[in-house]
Amino acid sequence: MSNTQELQILNHLKKHKYITSWEAIQEYRITRLSARIYQLREKGHNIITNHITENGKTFAEYNLINTGLLKEKD
Repeated sequence: MSNTQELQILNHLKKHKYITSWEAIQEYRITRLSARIYQLREKGHNIITNHITENGKTFAEYNLINTGLLKEKD
């Protein structure tokens, strides 16, 4: 994997199973988490998005379903 940010996010997901934009900013200084998640999905990683509302604020939480890759796209 050539992108350091993608690797940081993937390693975080493997260890913790989920990440939010706030965690990505605080821990890795990554401000475009959704773009990194998109790239990881394009590479076959099974990541889902959950929209969570707390105290009237809605945010995305990205969850790694498994560490295996999805079937390659045709």
